Amino acid sequence: MTVNLQGILQQPGQGSSYWVFEDLCTFKAVGEETGQAYALIEITVQPQNGPPPHIHRHEDEAFYIQEGELEFQLDEQIILAIPGTFLHSPKGQLHRFTNIGSQPAKLLCWVTPAGLEKFFMEVGVPVSEKTQLPSLSPADIKKILAAAPRYGLEIILPSAESSQV
Repeated sequence: MTVNLQGILQQPGQGSSYWVFEDLCTFKAVGEETGQAYALIEITVQPQNGPPPHIHRHEDEAFYIQEGELEFQLDEQIILAIPGTFLHSPKGQLHRFTNIGSQPAKLLCWVTPAGLEKFFMEVGVPVSEKTQLPSLSPADIKKILAAAPRYGLEIILPSAESSQV
């Protein structure tokens, strides 16, 4: 484990980026740089998109909305999150978010402790051109569902069945 004792500096547009669930995830800090304390991910969510309902078994997630309007679900509560909104979802809480606007939304996601970023890197597609929007294929979904259990992630599928993944 390497800890960067000099600090971390990421300018706008910097950080490794991956397409995950058709959204752009840019890693501003990863576990190897924070002593596994946390990871910080900037997520650009496409209109009418976002991850399905899911539960983390290993980490808390916190979100800070920078741009756009997102509908968050935390357990049974539905929240409209606009720029400046902060939300915290402790491990074990069902949650999801959807960009309800017509333009991409942007948020920061803190993962504590780090580790979930490795899931995003495993199932995502490294970005070579940020303007190239991806398409989520059935093979991508199978890959996500197969990898999720290794990261303590349970994804609740849109059909009434839930899948422990």
